[in-house]
Amino acid sequence: MLTRKQHQLICYIEDKLAETGISPSFEEMKEALTLKSKSGVHRLISALEERGFLKRLPNRARALEVVRSPERGPQVAKARAKVAAPKIPMPANDVIDLPLHGRIAAGAPIEAIEGQSILQVPAALLGPGEHYALEVSGDSMVEAGILDGDFALIRKTETGREGDIVVALVDDSEATLKYFHAEGGGNVRLDPANARYEAQRYRADRVRVQGRLAGLLRRY
Repeated sequence: MLTRKQHQLICYIEDKLAETGISPSFEEMKEALTLKSKSGVHRLISALEERGFLKRLPNRARALEVVRSPERGPQVAKARAKVAAPKIPMPANDVIDLPLHGRIAAGAPIEAIEGQSILQVPAALLGPGEHYALEVSGDSMVEAGILDGDFALIRKTETGREGDIVVALVDDSEATLKYFHAEGGGNVRLDPANARYEAQRYRADRVRVQGRLAGLLRRY
């Protein structure tokens, strides 16, 4: 028997996974359940683990798996059945051809170049949704493990969540890979992951999110 908050949380996590394929952040869970602190989220997740509803996936940040679905009302269950199609895992040796759209700056913004190349990517590196690849240029994201010459695997989306690493197109001409933060007064801050670089601030209407980082591919 779950408490009301435990039931709300497991339903929220299950819905988010069905919608985006990505576990919600602790901040998102705190806000969704109107909790005062993230420690309350930790306690609820631990309780759901003990009851066999949730499983934390090792070596992956923000990775939760719903092991056992909560009981829902018949109308909710029926509605979700129409939306959430079962996910069929791809074989680990499957390869997907992704469009390679030129180079993207992990430093000062550079012109976004549309390329015609194809990059073959193991399917296991990608989640749900439509993806493309960009070659990383620069070193401003090295503290996030993103190096010059890496291939950034990008899930297409037009929205950035707080703290996501996104492809941001500035003034419809310059693209950069940075941490996304929405600031007050209708501004956007793009943060590097290198102490030698400063944050970039723009009016929100100057910045368009074109995707979120889904993975990296590195050649040796």
